[in-house]
Amino acid sequence: MTAPPSAGCLAKASGRRPLSPLLRLLVLTQLAFNIGFFAVLPFLSEHLGQGMGMAGWLVGFVLGLRTFSQQGLFVVGGALADRYGIRPVVLAGCVLRIAGFVWLGYAGRTWAVVGAVLLIGFAAALFSPAVESEVARQAVAWEEAGGGPRTRVLALFTVAGQAGAFIGPLLGALLLAVDFRTACLAGAGVFVLVLAGHARLLPQHIPGRARTRVKGGARLLLRNRRFLALCCAYGAYLLAYNQLYLALPAEVERAAGSQAPLAWLFALSSLLVVTAQLPVTRWAGERLSLRRSMAAGLVLIGAGFTLVALARPAGWTGGAGLAPAAGFVVLLTLGQMLVAPVARAWVPDLAEDGRLGLYTGALSSVSGLIVLLGSSVTGSLLDSGLPPAAPWLVLAAVPLAAAGLLPRRH
Repeated sequence: MTAPPSAGCLAKASGRRPLSPLLRLLVLTQLAFNIGFFAVLPFLSEHLGQGMGMAGWLVGFVLGLRTFSQQGLFVVGGALADRYGIRPVVLAGCVLRIAGFVWLGYAGRTWAVVGAVLLIGFAAALFSPAVESEVARQAVAWEEAGGGPRTRVLALFTVAGQAGAFIGPLLGALLLAVDFRTACLAGAGVFVLVLAGHARLLPQHIPGRARTRVKGGARLLLRNRRFLALCCAYGAYLLAYNQLYLALPAEVERAAGSQAPLAWLFALSSLLVVTAQLPVTRWAGERLSLRRSMAAGLVLIGAGFTLVALARPAGWTGGAGLAPAAGFVVLLTLGQMLVAPVARAWVPDLAEDGRLGLYTGALSSVSGLIVLLGSSVTGSLLDSGLPPAAPWLVLAAVPLAAAGLLPRRH
């Protein structure tokens, strides 16, 4: 197992200037958030379908509600963080996540499950944009103080999240040997520790952060064409990334006769991010601007889809048939390493003063809406009966077109 970022690693992220105690706390927060979350949620669909006997459409509906209550309301959490500061918003989110996991563990009826997953999703809509916006703000301050490119801090934040996403399911799988309720209570326990740590360590007031009225922010955001262009490009990336769960499983099953190799491909993606994210970000930060780095990532993602499209007409199966899928995962993950930290690092340059939380939340909400709409189109495309390469070529065109949407930096 790949070890999570240590305190020493966090302190030496730049090689020049150590991270502040607040930044270290926020990066470790992302690690803890994902350990607690992924100890439970990957096993939810099986619990609902087999453990509770829900119909497939109802399982999908419940999972969709969780995503909507989280991604769709990020903009609300970000605005609240601007208005009241990150401490009360993060603490409230932790309390709601604890309550949601405990409720889910004891939920025996559909209405109870729906209430629990809505609470779990809304909790993340509170604390995630608050933490992400403050990490971005602190990363800019760290850059201006001579620490190095802000993308290094955002890359470390990504690595911490990916390490949590890697450790969480392993913890959940062990706990499922008892039952699903035990996994839920363990996830709640992680957030109890996070709540206690933040109640003690998170400052009441963070220097340089002023509270801003919520009113009027949305109007300014909707007039910010450069930010909306970034949202569209980031949404195209997320739509492409979502194909790990839509197009890739279908291709793996065609090539291997089952979806068993998917677990190995997902592990490959996680391992690449944890081990290569910081070196890739360091290399890009020394050579590429934010715009060029994000454009390069989108081109790599497009190349991954093109690779499968070129191999698909041959109809290879077995190991040879899985090789293009593995190449797709590698190129998609490399593109993710360039796009994800840069998109977050770019937001402070585009946001109005005092509204970084709102803009950080809007980046997730707007791009999440693009994924929601685009996924239905993608599903229809895969079932359309077109030539084998056609859907993958169309998917390749999406990130390539998005690269042209990226705003020019002043």
